[in-house]
Amino acid sequence: MIESVSVPIRVIGLVGSLRSGSATRMAVLCALQGAGERGANVELLDVAAYHLPFLGRDREEGNVAAVARFRADLRAADGIILGSPEIHGSISGVLKNALDLASSDEFAGKMVGLVGVAGGRMGATESLSHLRTIGRSLRAWVIPTQASIGESDKAFDADGEPVDPKVGDRLRSVGRQVAHFARLHKCENHLQFLKDWEGAPVHD
Repeated sequence: MIESVSVPIRVIGLVGSLRSGSATRMAVLCALQGAGERGANVELLDVAAYHLPFLGRDREEGNVAAVARFRADLRAADGIILGSPEIHGSISGVLKNALDLASSDEFAGKMVGLVGVAGGRMGATESLSHLRTIGRSLRAWVIPTQASIGESDKAFDADGEPVDPKVGDRLRSVGRQVAHFARLHKCENHLQFLKDWEGAPVHD
């Protein structure tokens, strides 16, 4: 199918790491490149810039505006790419807290792509599984393709590009699939959406 790029869509990346040069950040940026290749307007949201409070303190004075701005930016997206380092067999506390401050109002019906990085060879399979569960709980469409990157300290060069071209292809395929399904969903071409969803390749 040749999709219409005349339908504007916005895809954002949310990184579960506060380090500016983290492998997670580089991985999500690469995935966003893939979304851009499909004509999406892309943006990386820096969680640190929002100064989000811990859940439970979000209604305290001084915190309400930060949470409201974060949630508004999520609502404005048609697709969301979530990236997390795997820490102790799960997603980072930074990303979990950010998602806890959101709700299905921000995620319902949106396309969500998953990217995970880990220091070990096995990759980020556990954290990706947890993110998939969270995405479903938020009533999002979590796309079949996901990217798990092992040995993250060796995965990117000094310019932030994947050392292994196959890793770059996998990351960009996440972004491309998010953009593709976001556009179909926005066009309300539900029959084609379901056909493409059923036939989409699954990459672990």
